[in-house]
Amino acid sequence: MKRAFDVIASLVGLVVLSPLLLFIWVLAAATGSFPILFRQLRVGLSGSNFTLYKLRTMRVQKGAEKGSFDAGNASRVTHLGKLLRKNKIDELPQLWNVVKGDMSLVGPRPEVRKWVDAYPVRWAHVLTVRPGITDPASIVYRNEEEILARSSDPEKTYCEEILPHKLDLYEEYVRSRSFLGDIGILLKTMWAVFRKTKS
Repeated sequence: MKRAFDVIASLVGLVVLSPLLLFIWVLAAATGSFPILFRQLRVGLSGSNFTLYKLRTMRVQKGAEKGSFDAGNASRVTHLGKLLRKNKIDELPQLWNVVKGDMSLVGPRPEVRKWVDAYPVRWAHVLTVRPGITDPASIVYRNEEEILARSSDPEKTYCEEILPHKLDLYEEYVRSRSFLGDIGILLKTMWAVFRKTKS
């Protein structure tokens, strides 16, 4: 049921949102924000690599596609990127990841290999399910970039404080996941995005 819902909802979403995506492509073309799609290797189900898609929100930096850590640094974020990030529109191409089977609508957020290797035993349990576009940790840490921006050492803060707590939430999701629970997480995510957009 979960997989069928994922595929149908993602395909419908891509069709319904295609005019918005086309408009963003036009804006990106007008502002020279190419390439429009950002691709990055992430770790998915059973520890296998896959290519995650997002709308580009930052100026191109060598190595970013392999997982370079630049969290908390907003200096490379474009004007269009700020708008896309605020409304989480940059995540929409991941609906294609869901259709392909790399991801689910709801599930632990996929990480780059570097952070999976930092806690391999815990990730081995978490990655027994497909990673997702949203999950409880995404709601709790919806202001993660602001937290890291205030840190004198964003990488250490992420590795030693934020990521362990995320893994707590991921493990709890894996233990208690259900279809109705996923629907509730989707609704909470939409509400959180709506509130941030209004603020």
